[in-house]
Amino acid sequence: MVKQPFFKLEAQQSKARAGIINTAHGQIKTPCFMPVGTQASVKALDPEDLRKINAQIILGNTYHLFLRPGEKLIEKSGGLHRFMNWTGPILTDSGGFQVLSLSKVRSKEVGLNDEPEIKLSQINEDGVQFRSHIDGRWHFINPEKSIQIQKSLGADIIMAFDEADPSSDKSYARKGMERTHRWLRRSKKEWRRQKYFCSDESIHQYKKNALFGIIQGGKYKDLRQESAKFVANQDLPGIAVGGASIGSSPEETAQVLSWVKEYLPLGKPVYTMGVGVKPSDLVSVIQAGADIFDCVAPTRLARTGYLYHGFLQLSKNIDKVNFVSEFAHERLDISKSLFKNDAHPILQDCDCYTCRSGFSRAYLHHLFKCRELLYYRLASIHNLRVMIRICEEMRKAII
Repeated sequence: MVKQPFFKLEAQQSKARAGIINTAHGQIKTPCFMPVGTQASVKALDPEDLRKINAQIILGNTYHLFLRPGEKLIEKSGGLHRFMNWTGPILTDSGGFQVLSLSKVRSKEVGLNDEPEIKLSQINEDGVQFRSHIDGRWHFINPEKSIQIQKSLGADIIMAFDEADPSSDKSYARKGMERTHRWLRRSKKEWRRQKYFCSDESIHQYKKNALFGIIQGGKYKDLRQESAKFVANQDLPGIAVGGASIGSSPEETAQVLSWVKEYLPLGKPVYTMGVGVKPSDLVSVIQAGADIFDCVAPTRLARTGYLYHGFLQLSKNIDKVNFVSEFAHERLDISKSLFKNDAHPILQDCDCYTCRSGFSRAYLHHLFKCRELLYYRLASIHNLRVMIRICEEMRKAII
């Protein structure tokens, strides 16, 4: 059997790329949006729903799965794939972002003291000591532990432990970036030491999963470029672009990509973390050269009544492709009374189950107002399918 490369670049138009990522659980055709399954579940959807919207890969959250139910239980169950009955590829993050961002817990939730909020994480060179946002217990994660947890989870793509710096201070941004680089070396060493075990005998039983290093450096061009050079020199299977600003603004994300792209090898997939609040966000980062991306926003917005609406306006010039919508922020608010008697589907030409089956805006408005559980499924199917279809159409335009 001829060994397939982890990533194959198939076509490129301007900076936009189309390729294939090969994993033990199947291929990923890029560009690709990844639905987020924080707790080993994409909220409101089952694996069959995900297959029908053509989700190729889903993301699991190391921090949450480490705290509950625990990586050892998942490992005993045969890994995340068997645990959640998902046969496709899975990517897990390192847990670094959540350790730092969720370590502020309210005392009323954990019963610690009378102060409204206290910071419950301590970061040093060795790693991060933090208190669980669930029960207030102390835990410790460092680069080695993060890799070990992700190995136990059995993901196809794993992330190096990093420090996602929310600060705008350049001196601290540099310190965080340099610590991320040292932690990357440790993550890489642990990754090479471990063996990837997959209990599913229908695929190669022993196969290393793919480790991605993460570019940091905040909003500073020189730091981002320095970090890009360092991460690229580690010669890992893939490269991620992280940080608190990534994903929050598609313009800023595209700008960071423009700073670092010349330092990244053509043969490595590029993952922009947390991108995809609006459909046009995907268009922007694909045009900037990103290959894969994820965001909790499509399902979160769906649950709060916001449904994506619009269409991709194609062009022979990939840089002129854009997403057009008649609604602000590219989504309609199904809670509004103007939809109470609206017999139209959410989006006329949408091929998702919700729109194709004829569920009307009026019906979805009714379900949302009644807080019926069916609403969350139908809305989430629609929003995720819109994002995935954008990637499919952009891929066709590139090829």
